[in-house]
Amino acid sequence: MSIAELSDGGTPSAEHPLGSRFAAMRVANLRDGAPGRELRLDRLQRIGAMVKGSRDAIIEAVDADFSGRAREETLLAEIFTTLSTVRHARKNLGKWMRPRRRALDLAFKPASARLIPQPLGVVGVISPWNYPLLMALSPLVGAVAAGNRAMVKPSEITPRTSALLGEMIQAHFAADEIAVVQGGRDIGEAFSRLPFDHLLYTGSTNVGRKIMAAAAENLTPVTLELGGKSPAIIGGDADMAAAVASIVRGKLFNAGQTCVAPDYILVARDELEQFVERTLAQANKFYPSIEGNADYSAIVNQAQFDRLQTMLGQAEDQGARILTAGTGAGRKMPLTLLLDTKDAMAVRREEIFGPLLPVIPYDDISDAISHVQKGDRPLALYIYSRDQNAIDRVLGETISGGAVVNDCLIHAGVEDLPFGGVGASGMGHYHGREGFETFSKLKPVMYQSRWNAMWLLNPPYGKRAKAMINLLLKR
Repeated sequence: MSIAELSDGGTPSAEHPLGSRFAAMRVANLRDGAPGRELRLDRLQRIGAMVKGSRDAIIEAVDADFSGRAREETLLAEIFTTLSTVRHARKNLGKWMRPRRRALDLAFKPASARLIPQPLGVVGVISPWNYPLLMALSPLVGAVAAGNRAMVKPSEITPRTSALLGEMIQAHFAADEIAVVQGGRDIGEAFSRLPFDHLLYTGSTNVGRKIMAAAAENLTPVTLELGGKSPAIIGGDADMAAAVASIVRGKLFNAGQTCVAPDYILVARDELEQFVERTLAQANKFYPSIEGNADYSAIVNQAQFDRLQTMLGQAEDQGARILTAGTGAGRKMPLTLLLDTKDAMAVRREEIFGPLLPVIPYDDISDAISHVQKGDRPLALYIYSRDQNAIDRVLGETISGGAVVNDCLIHAGVEDLPFGGVGASGMGHYHGREGFETFSKLKPVMYQSRWNAMWLLNPPYGKRAKAMINLLLKR
């Protein structure tokens, strides 16, 4: 979920291929100015049309990159969600673009004030491999709706989908409207150092730090979506059957390679064995077999598979109890529950990004809350309970990028909810109106009335000015 490590280097010059493409976009932006609503709607329509027209090619490319990605998962997570994003932006664009009234204190009347949304200019998007179409196009929709030109750097880990994305964009957009940049480590590094007007990165926390440092050279503002350890808390009074079905469905969607997948479970101690038994049984019900099962996705490549196996082996060597739902095949790993884990284990410290699931018992809901509070702030938090007081406590006493009550993952597909992290899980938001605003400058403008009384405060400050100041101070 990361681009290659960044090393020291400077901003690409105009002679550098990336610098040249960026400069052409900036020239076009200055030449043409802010696009109106009709042009923005047209660009959004083109994004939707290219996704619809390339549906089968997208499914084939993602499947090839993963060496096995469930067709239905690509339809849901890549195609449906992207088209939903486009529809939402087109429906609401006029409202988002309108100037917004702001109130003025009586002292400034009869002036008036507005916030006027303006495009920033040229923005950059660095997208990950786990949802290689959605995570490139979802922020792009916000950038285009806001009136920007954009450059996208997709992941080299999914080369077929990245290449297809480049072909789709090239066929539907001029080179100075939207451009896709292909490449690995050196290109990723150079891309992050371009003087964008805004840069959005989705990936690991470690690389996010480097992205932010590189962007700081040009004072480029950044939005970082960084994942992390997203907990699911099972209340003692939860509907256990419904909670288990939700968690298994969410954890095994895309084989756990989802930034908001449940990363570990906190369950009441007296419910632990029931949860484990039900979870293994539910996984076997959803996926009776793994080998040859087109519904079950593979780990994206051998390096990620080996990382998960190493994490699992280290946990077992350090005393964790391992329980699996079935047998793996190739790079398809079964749901694997880990019990008796310890804080020092990598599976407890690092984002898992696969079908490994530590299960941690607690004695009281306060203990579960404390456990979450002691860790980095997660991108998502899930609470399963029928006790409104317990729900309110968890939501009120923990801080996370987002939260869902009695389900998981689904909030990430709701366009009218902002999506983003907090602390180690990221900064800033996109999706819907918040995405539009992330890629906009909300310019505050004050309109002075010809009947204003500012002349009363003109120097020299005589009795009249002093009386006015005293009057203002008494309010």
